[in-house]
Amino acid sequence: MRLTSASILLLSIALTVVPACAKNPPAAAAPKGPPALVSEDDKTLYALGQVISKNLEAFQLSPQELAIVESGITDGVNGKTGSVDLAQYGEKIQAMHGARSMKLAEKEKTAGQDFLAKAATEKGATKTASGLVITELSAGTGASPKATDQVKVHYEGKLINGTVFDSSLQRGEPTTFPLNGVIPCWTEALQLMKVGGKSKVICPADLAYGERGAPPQIKPGSTLIFEVQLLDIVKPDAK
Repeated sequence: MRLTSASILLLSIALTVVPACAKNPPAAAAPKGPPALVSEDDKTLYALGQVISKNLEAFQLSPQELAIVESGITDGVNGKTGSVDLAQYGEKIQAMHGARSMKLAEKEKTAGQDFLAKAATEKGATKTASGLVITELSAGTGASPKATDQVKVHYEGKLINGTVFDSSLQRGEPTTFPLNGVIPCWTEALQLMKVGGKSKVICPADLAYGERGAPPQIKPGSTLIFEVQLLDIVKPDAK
């Protein structure tokens, strides 16, 4: 699930404002320790918490700040009058999100630059003028696509910590797309491949999703790793 920066702000406001309009009595005090996830509703609510946490990641909350956020959610859910006027703090939430996102992006970029520098020294690796690193895993024998071509590929995308964030292999179905309609790293790298070939491509943030990232899975400033197999160059009349 992906939520934009605007979505997380709306979600945060919804969690505090909408329940405050309800006339339900305050909820009972939560028991100590993590609750057991027994029913599907329990698991769904836990998943909601995970979604919220992922979209709060850019704020880089300290334990003390997290406790403050939790108190705002609790007050809103329990219908308690807020300690601050939400109308006055919408812009401040946006400003804090922007400032902390930039700090997070710089942190991720630094880690990515170190990763790219090391990857460029590995056997068979080539670093292009733009900064991406490509390593041929198996050679292709077909043609190389042009930026204006449509291609059919199988791929798997990972963060530099090894987390898989997207995979056509896991879905069991290749993907077809215009080569000039994807991130710049892919537009460049696929043109260096031949049909039937497979390569590992490491994309610096500036050639991927930049400082905006693709929350919640891809943080701002993230360097990305792809293993891509070029299956075909799709003709315009192909179905």
